[in-house]
Amino acid sequence: MCRNIHVLHNLAPATTDDEVRAAALQYVRKVSGSAKPSQANQAAFDRAVAEVAHATRHLLEELVTTAPPKDREVLAAQARERAAARYPR
Repeated sequence: MCRNIHVLHNLAPATTDDEVRAAALQYVRKVSGSAKPSQANQAAFDRAVAEVAHATRHLLEELVTTAPPKDREVLAAQARERAAARYPR
């Protein structure tokens, strides 16, 4: 659904609150169809972002895995390789 939302579970170093909020913001923007809501909708938009971030943080805290944490640098390198293959210069 949202290409800008990335996996946040089981990362080393751990996912930050800023990353959780950014993912929530992207989700709410996509669902609402608005990158910047009107003044009339701003409060509802902000509340939705906060609630989605809160639910996401709880989800991440409760997920259990036996897999070793994923290295962010390795994931970033893989993403760059995919982008280079997808969008050659």
